[in-house]
Order: sequence, then structure tokens, then C-alpha cells
Amino acid sequence: MGFAVVVLVVKAVLLVQLSLLLLSTFTVSAPIWPQASPPHYHAVSPVVPPTHPPTHHHHHHPHPHPHPHPHPPTKPPTPTPPPVHPPPKAPVQPPTKPPVHPPPKAPVQPPTKPPTSAPPKPPVQPPTKPPTKPPTQPPTKPPTQPPTKPPTHPPSHPPAKPPKSSHVAVQGVVYCKSCKYAGVDTLLGAKPISRATVRLTCKDAKNELTVQFKTDKNGYFFLQAPITIYNFDLHNCSVSLVSSPLKACSKPSNLNGGLKGAPLKPEKPSTSKKLPYVLYSVGPFAFEPTCHKN
Repeated sequence: MGFAVVVLVVKAVLLVQLSLLLLSTFTVSAPIWPQASPPHYHAVSPVVPPTHPPTHHHHHHPHPHPHPHPHPPTKPPTPTPPPVHPPPKAPVQPPTKPPVHPPPKAPVQPPTKPPTSAPPKPPVQPPTKPPTKPPTQPPTKPPTQPPTKPPTHPPSHPPAKPPKSSHVAVQGVVYCKSCKYAGVDTLLGAKPISRATVRLTCKDAKNELTVQFKTDKNGYFFLQAPITIYNFDLHNCSVSLVSSPLKACSKPSNLNGGLKGAPLKPEKPSTSKKLPYVLYSVGPFAFEPTCHKN
């Protein structure tokens, strides 16, 4: 009878331990939710079997001993299984997103304006000039080049009267114009005329002097005026065209005054040798050609 009670107690203890083991296994295998508090179980007090005096096997002695009072067998308390509470579910919360903050804007400050005050003016004192030191080099010599020559063109007005100790000579050249430039005051393409006639004329209020002369093969003429030219003012003397030996080029043109008369222009006297005359120049003159148009 006592052995059966012990067996029942052992079974009850094993059942309780098996229940605890199953419950702990269920709790461990359950999903772990963040921030979930562990389940609370009611502590089950272990069932303590009634204490019986240990049954010792005694050898039967010849003296009799009183029989123990018969006790009804005490039933062990039925173990109350612990309440099975479902594991508390963690609250289903959506994952918290980090707050999206707009980037901080830099403070908008107005641009600093430069000061409106005018910059300080420099002093108006004149700069101090460094002392001028005397040159250590000798002064430069004047250039050894000869002075510039006067223009070769003679003045437009010759002296009123040449010195009586010399004669008066006149020179020039006569050309025939090219048909390409007929009627144009140019000598491009012109050719000299041989044996063309020119005239020297001097006038005053009472008298008149006229001298004619011809050109050479190069169209050049040179005339020494008679001594009577000293009776005239040379400003009133001129040279003009008279005639041409060429029928195809016989019309006098007014190039350089060849038709109306060109005044005498004195030439610079030669320094190499003294000439026995005072030289004047006119022209060059030209005749107009008679050109046939194709």
C-alpha cells in the first residue's frame, strides 16, 4: 500500500517536470519579438509526499509487539497543472523609419556692401625729382652728314633780270603722246619727237622778243637767248610749242603749259664748274596723236 503511494507521487512529479519541459520548449521555439517581456508562470509548489517512517525489515523476535493502529491510506493531492498561458504576442508595429528632415538651409545674409566712403586721396604735393647728375660721357658730336639739299625744283619765278655778265639759256624736251593716253595729261608710253619747233617769247609794254629753235633726235632742245633779253623782265618770258614734223602727232597739248606758254624755271647752278650762262628749264611738252579707232 505504501509502495503504491510512492509510485503515484513519483509519477506526479514526473508529470509536472514533463509539463514544465514542454512549456519551456514551446517558449524557446516561439518567435522572438523585439521588446517582448518573458511569460510569467505561476510557481507550482512541489508535491511533498507524506512522510512515512521507513519500513525496516526487522527480524521477528520472540516477544510480541503491539500492532499499529490501522490508518486509512492518505491520497496524494492531485497536482494542478499550471495554467497554460499563450505567449504574449509582441505588438505588431510597423518598422520605424528614420525621420526625414530637410537639409538645413544656410542663412541667407545680404551681401556686404563695400564702404561708400571715397578712398583717401594721395597728397597733391609734386613728386620730388631726383638730382640731375652731370653726364659722365662726353657730349655727342654733331652728325657729320651734310645739310639737306634744297629741292631741285627751281622757284616758279625767275629773277627779274639775270646778271649782265652771263647769258640766258633755256632747255626742255618734246614728246608725242601714246594713243592709249590721248587727251590725258601723262607721258606714259610717249616717244620723243625730233626736229619739233618751240618758241621763246618775251614781252613788255613796248617791245617783244621772239626766238624759235628745234629739238634734236632725242626731242631735247637747248637755246641761248640773245643779249637783248636783258631788256625784258624774265617774268614776262615763256616757251611754247609751235609745230611737229609728224602729221600723225601734230596737235600741241597744254601739258605743262606747252600750248599757252610755260614760264621759265631757273636751275640750280652747277658747283663742279662755272657755266657762262644762267640755265632755265620748261616742260616737258607733248603733242597729241591722231589715232584711228578700230
